Amino acid sequence: MSSPANPELVTSLLTQIAKWRAVPSEHLFTLGLCGAQGSGKSTLVAALAEALRGQGMRVAALSLDDLYLPRTERMKLAREVHPLFATRGVPGTHDVALGLATLDALARGEAVTLPRFDKASDEPDQGPLPCAPLDTQVLLFEGWCVGARPQSDADLSATVNALERDEDPHGDWRRHSNAALAGDYQTLFARIDKLVLLAAPGWEVVAQWRGQQEAELRAKVGGASVMNPAGVARFIQHYERLTRWVLAEMPGRADLTVRLGPTREVLAL
Repeated sequence: MSSPANPELVTSLLTQIAKWRAVPSEHLFTLGLCGAQGSGKSTLVAALAEALRGQGMRVAALSLDDLYLPRTERMKLAREVHPLFATRGVPGTHDVALGLATLDALARGEAVTLPRFDKASDEPDQGPLPCAPLDTQVLLFEGWCVGARPQSDADLSATVNALERDEDPHGDWRRHSNAALAGDYQTLFARIDKLVLLAAPGWEVVAQWRGQQEAELRAKVGGASVMNPAGVARFIQHYERLTRWVLAEMPGRADLTVRLGPTREVLAL
């Protein structure tokens, strides 16, 4: 089972959200929450949403993971651009247009059906889907690279792991993904009013966290369709470059950085 959200962190974020929304307004307030795999984003968002609703707020939650492209479209990318796009994760594998349409509808005060992605089937969930409330006041938008900025061409030249070295030696995959991040993703992230970063202590611990996620999934579904340690080790390399970049670049501009320890304990705000 996932650990419950840190109550002190929830309280601190609630206080901060209240300050950010100090001027009463019907304008949709969008809080972006960025954090590496396993950092506790989903658990934190669920706790924040519950607490805000308890205060009488109309709240919706959306994950970047719920915007993944259907498998057929990712297979097309794999054929036409690079085989690594068969694996969901990096910029270029999301339906950014759907994300923009969802946020724009929320900003107009509409009662919006929120997209969801079924990771077990590797396809968008066909329903029943949750609906955001009419005139939503707060949107909690979380994801492993929410708010990320693209790297420079020079940063893309050297490989960061065995996956890039062996399967993307010419850099076609990472350059295409970086170009996608520099494009419509920036339009999507510009909808964020305030950005919070859950900063892992380093890349090495992220692999450990991802392994814990797989163990929880294995316990939940009885071992079916769950990656073994070798599979996890390869899979997470898809995320390494951008995760390292976020941890290096985002703390200097995030509205709030939450420094986490190896067991997700809060070290500093």
